[in-house]
Amino acid sequence: MESELRRLRSGPGAEDGRQRPFLVRVRFSAGDPAQVIAHARTVLTRVVEQTDDWPPYERWLQLLPAWFIQRCAPEPDESFDVEAWQREWAAMTPQQQAAAGAGPWTLSDWLHWFDPTGEGAGDDRSWWWWDAGTEESGSGWVQVATDGWPFGSGSLSWLIEACGGADLAYGL
Repeated sequence: MESELRRLRSGPGAEDGRQRPFLVRVRFSAGDPAQVIAHARTVLTRVVEQTDDWPPYERWLQLLPAWFIQRCAPEPDESFDVEAWQREWAAMTPQQQAAAGAGPWTLSDWLHWFDPTGEGAGDDRSWWWWDAGTEESGSGWVQVATDGWPFGSGSLSWLIEACGGADLAYGL
């Protein structure tokens, strides 16, 4: 995690050149791609800084920027029927599931993918920040190290989209 924090704060260094990770680049469009990258770095840095002492959900509301929390979908209320939702989800085609998952994520769903306590999927996280940049065309890119292709990229996609990126395209 320390090397990921270092890359989030200042980009890859000489020590990263000795590694041979599997890198994937996500291109996106945005009115201000540099701002998308800055926002993504801010949010992800705050999350990665907490992995040694994972806070309860309520604490995340103070740790993460308000604009990020506001872009997340509302959390389900107590009357939400999880079993009914799971049955509905299981009855969907893969295309329907993809369309249903394309909207905003709840904050708790997004944080689930980083939670290293065993209660979430963070112990099985499949991507780590490597680098990012902008291009003259008004687009930007985020490069991540992964365990291979394909990988669980939904949490990365939502991070970029919540930070203002659109039209995401993944490539090796």
